[in-house]
Amino acid sequence: MSRLDVLLSEAVDALARAGIDQPEIDARLLLQHVTDQTRSQLVLHGHECADEETVAHYRTIIQQRAQRIPLQYLIGFQEFWSLDFKVTSAVLIPRPETEFLLEQVVRIYADKGVCRALDLCTGSGVIAIVLAKELGCSVTATDISTAALEIAAFNCKKHDVTHQVQLICSDLFTAMHCGRPFDLIVSNPPYIAEEEMDRLQPEVRHGEPYLALSGGVGGLQCLERIAAEAVCFLRPGGRLFVEIGADQKEAVMRMFCANTSHYEEVKVLNDWADRPRVLQARRKT
Repeated sequence: MSRLDVLLSEAVDALARAGIDQPEIDARLLLQHVTDQTRSQLVLHGHECADEETVAHYRTIIQQRAQRIPLQYLIGFQEFWSLDFKVTSAVLIPRPETEFLLEQVVRIYADKGVCRALDLCTGSGVIAIVLAKELGCSVTATDISTAALEIAAFNCKKHDVTHQVQLICSDLFTAMHCGRPFDLIVSNPPYIAEEEMDRLQPEVRHGEPYLALSGGVGGLQCLERIAAEAVCFLRPGGRLFVEIGADQKEAVMRMFCANTSHYEEVKVLNDWADRPRVLQARRKT
């Protein structure tokens, strides 16, 4: 039998030795997860002993975290837009940059009518679900990964938007029909340059799905396809919002400005850290 506070201290030391950035926070969150206690409860009951099963479970996931398995995959969820979303190694962990992307969409469309939206590369479904809840529209959400779509389906059910969100297995637009264009297209596509993949943090490089990260040489493969193909699926006057890498502004602007017969109001918005983050364009009427 081991006391909770002793277990926590041991875990902090183990994670620190493994080079985890915030060992105290990760160790506490994982202990909260296995004991189903809040932070305050852990403080109040730290002198109490955990049963052998709990001790074994906690030490196992601490070892997994020390091996750089992402915290979110170990606890099984990530908070995003003040909502909890299920995440597994089949999907990218939602990040603040994507919240910024959605803030730009909601800011523009909160007072405008949106009937149909398209979410490309939906992953865990966070974009589709937030669009459905915030704009009240129907959303078609696509992903090339069936495993990711299973997680998105779980999250749609969890957040009560299954009647609004249609999930489709598709490599970007390949399974789509352009007969019914969308009012809005939003995407967080893979945009990490292939040559940069080995420089990513171990948690990202080895833990998160390669398909959701790598955008090929220069990270532009999916972005080039979206620039070329989105016009066929966007109604005149409809808008496109795409998350991009902080070093891709000039390349992405060239892609969309080259299609002057199709797009107008092309610009890249800087995120909260003042880094280029969101490509916004409007299809010409």
